[in-house]
Amino acid sequence: MRLRATLALAVALRLVLTAIPASALSASPTEILTNPDRYDGQAVTIRGTVTNLRETVSRRGNPYYTFDLSDGTRAIKVFSFGKAPCKIGQAATVDGTFEKVKRQGRYTFYNEVEAASVSCR
Repeated sequence: MRLRATLALAVALRLVLTAIPASALSASPTEILTNPDRYDGQAVTIRGTVTNLRETVSRRGNPYYTFDLSDGTRAIKVFSFGKAPCKIGQAATVDGTFEKVKRQGRYTFYNEVEAASVSCR
């Protein structure tokens, strides 16, 4: 009886631990762009200042935006669907996935973060 309870607890704990996503790597745009292979495909959290903000609508009618997130030395491109929550010059925190090379149809994007969330400070 005790062995069953221990085994059940071990299985339940394993299920819980595999359901918890790995935490995002916290890095600056400069750190990521200096060593893009290390961050490729990884969840990242980056902070900086919003520059070069561009909002548009895709051919399918989906609103999206891009901007550069600068740490004062280098800037990384950020992409997300929806309406941009920040304005040019605002400090922002981005949680997303960095991709060294991303192919989307006939387009190829380099060194970009696809944002899961963007918050302004």
